[in-house]
Amino acid sequence: MSSTTRHPDRPRLAEAVLAASILPGSQLYTSVRVVEQTGSTNADLLAAARSGAAAGAVLVAEEQTAGRGRLDRNWQSEPGASLLFSVLLRPDAVPAGSWSWLPLLAGVATVSALRAQTGVDVRLKWPNDVLARAADGDRKLAGILAEQGGDAVVVGIGLNVSATEAELPHRQASSLWLAGADNPDRQVILIALLGELERWYLRWSDGRNPGDADACGLREAYLRSCATVGREVRVETPGGGILAGRAGDVDHVGRLLVTAADGVHAISAGDVIHVR
Repeated sequence: MSSTTRHPDRPRLAEAVLAASILPGSQLYTSVRVVEQTGSTNADLLAAARSGAAAGAVLVAEEQTAGRGRLDRNWQSEPGASLLFSVLLRPDAVPAGSWSWLPLLAGVATVSALRAQTGVDVRLKWPNDVLARAADGDRKLAGILAEQGGDAVVVGIGLNVSATEAELPHRQASSLWLAGADNPDRQVILIALLGELERWYLRWSDGRNPGDADACGLREAYLRSCATVGREVRVETPGGGILAGRAGDVDHVGRLLVTAADGVHAISAGDVIHVR
């Protein structure tokens, strides 16, 4: 779909409708708030967590002026063109060593909701970039950032919904609208996404083995949706190193296992590039 096509509709999110759809019967969510503008929904909820805010708070912004992605990258979006929201979690029963699964869990929830609601062919790039398949290669639809503050973790998601080509920051980005979803409804998508996030979070955190990604089926679901495993990759690590090899698996704590010339490396953080 070209940027010359008519501009998609961008109705504002209705806080009361969202709360009425999300909160009744929820075992996770305790509040839903929509603001017109903020610097970062993640930063706001981390501050709220330090002040003792309850787990399950959801904060949604129509616009972010200081949105952040992984590796301290900026997240840019036109007002009303994206879903920008964060959720405050306190996974007390889960061993801290398993908290690394939270951004991957959010990726699984996002893929599940988007496939059901839009029909767009979406996949995950390790650890948690959401990609839309395109004729010229996969393009990024959404990014996920999990940040810890004491006993709390805030998971933030930025999803391009109706952005046009001209509004996106680079050619490797896309939106649901550009990927073929006809006037995607942000409100419907947000409700579905939060529902999937709750379903997976409770399975992961409240089972007989809290935090065990294998026991709750999370690791299997992640591998089914991951476009990285099985491919040749180049990994740029936070320290400036570069690792080239084949991504073979994701281990029990969510690390990417890459087989290189000198053996298998377990990658916990890095920028993955799929080698064609």
